[in-house]
Amino acid sequence: MGDISASSARAEGEQAGGIPIRRAGQRTVALAGIPLGFACRAAVGWGRRLVGGDREQISADLARRGAEELFAVLSQLKGGAMKVGQALSVFEAAVPAEFARPYRDALSRLQSAAEPIPAAQVHRVLAEQFGRGWRGRFRDFDDTAAAAASIGQVHRGIWADGRDVAVKVQYPGAEEALLADLGQLQRFGRLLQPLLPGLAAKPLLAELRAQMAHELDYRAEADHQRVFAATYDGDDTILVPRVVASAPRAIVSEWVDGTPLAAIISRGDTAGRDRAGQALVELHNSAPQRARLLHADPHPGNFRLLSDGRLGVLDFGAVARLPDGMPRPLSRLTRLALDGRAEELLALLHSEDLVRPGVSLPAIDALEFFAPLAEPMATAEFHFTRGWLRSRAGRVTDPHQAEFRTGRGLNLPEQYMLIHRVTLGSIGMLCQLGATVRVREVVQRWQPGFTEAA
Repeated sequence: MGDISASSARAEGEQAGGIPIRRAGQRTVALAGIPLGFACRAAVGWGRRLVGGDREQISADLARRGAEELFAVLSQLKGGAMKVGQALSVFEAAVPAEFARPYRDALSRLQSAAEPIPAAQVHRVLAEQFGRGWRGRFRDFDDTAAAAASIGQVHRGIWADGRDVAVKVQYPGAEEALLADLGQLQRFGRLLQPLLPGLAAKPLLAELRAQMAHELDYRAEADHQRVFAATYDGDDTILVPRVVASAPRAIVSEWVDGTPLAAIISRGDTAGRDRAGQALVELHNSAPQRARLLHADPHPGNFRLLSDGRLGVLDFGAVARLPDGMPRPLSRLTRLALDGRAEELLALLHSEDLVRPGVSLPAIDALEFFAPLAEPMATAEFHFTRGWLRSRAGRVTDPHQAEFRTGRGLNLPEQYMLIHRVTLGSIGMLCQLGATVRVREVVQRWQPGFTEAA
């Protein structure tokens, strides 16, 4: 989460009667300034090096200032810019050590720093969505927002039957901001590429744009949440709050108390980190089989660790429909990589059109590329760390490594892009947590293709 800080932009948004968004031209200028600012700082840094400046200090300074500018622009604009920032935040664990701290601090603020729209505007939205007598549905409604995000904010209330509820209200103008920003950000894929190990920035941004457009329909989000809540009702590991009422631009659901995952990452104890990590692995692997859906917005702002050890899961705007469960070819690929069956793995890649036409890919190179994805399943427990992720990501992004060349020869069809992005995002959170998790046990239980390929 994050929000705008400039008083002039805030004033414009209030005059528009909704989300603090700037006119299209102003938003374009702000986004275009990101690569321009990076380029100017790089030129200045190069000049300082020529006159004998300390290389490490200059690099650290450039990273800090670049991170601050990235945060400032993405959070200032809300809408799609902030959504992309939230998606990037889980990949900070893979950023090289010399850049990790400034990006970690800047991107993590996108999950929690927010300035909400005024209460009067919230009241207008609720009246439009639930009728002028909307207050009669509540015993109490807190006008102070409990949280504010990219396209909406949450208020706490007490429903007529006495239940504590979360009231999610979409900002007026959210659709304009979301789609305009995502369209602009697609032009800057090269700038974002260093923050996305193992993913091509431009296809990722295209997938995010298509996915986030669906998040504007709160009726669909409420339907997804109802399915998840019914699926995990009474579950020992996962808690999904029930939907109480819904409309196109507002959702009322049961309130979830718990420790935000961001707090567990920053100051949680080992036991809490491991519990949260185990639950994340359970959700990611079980939902496609149990609910035929995949929670597709993996960032710490959407999860809470409850006092009883369960993981509370929030925000179902980004959800992938998987009517046949997790695609078996992906599970089989992981198993073949784990077992070191290079020739079979290469044959599977070709049969699923995962190799670009005309590319000659040695089987051993294909195995070395995918082996790290299977590494967490090689032992009964696996310890996810930032160092492990950085080492694996470094080989994929280093032009001097075979894994880099292999990656350029691979093709990720559209139907797999979202799953791959969510999987890497979940791994990013596990590494942020530093969790020790029983991955193999969970995968064997919920991914039939993994067992069938044994």
